[in-house]
Amino acid sequence: MRIVKVLALLLALSPALALAQKDPADGAPQPDVKDLMTKALKDNPGKEITMISVDYPPGAIEHVHRHDAHAMLYVIEGNIVMGVKGKPEQKLKAGDTFYEGPDDIHTVGRNASKTEPAKFVVFILKDKDKPLIMPAH
Repeated sequence: MRIVKVLALLLALSPALALAQKDPADGAPQPDVKDLMTKALKDNPGKEITMISVDYPPGAIEHVHRHDAHAMLYVIEGNIVMGVKGKPEQKLKAGDTFYEGPDDIHTVGRNASKTEPAKFVVFILKDKDKPLIMPAH
């Protein structure tokens, strides 16, 4: 009888547990990412550098991800918040930079404003055969 009560309690709590694990980016405005350029590095066979622009609409939040690459970001306009697992979040404004290494999990990426857009460019040095963005796990 006790097992039935425990199972009933778990079943009743399962929607709350699912909501508690929801990705904050679900339902939020998503970034608009444009591939600006990709260039193979002939002096470094198997490597390439990609440049992308990212527009964050007001309230935009990115899904947790990783790059398995070196990524250097430069903020062009607006205010954003960036962070990688194990390090404090960084608040960035136009002219600021941010770095992600190949082992970093990008846990925080969002527009700091609910009313103003933000824009930045990212230079990503990666293995030619690897995708630009990978799941965090």
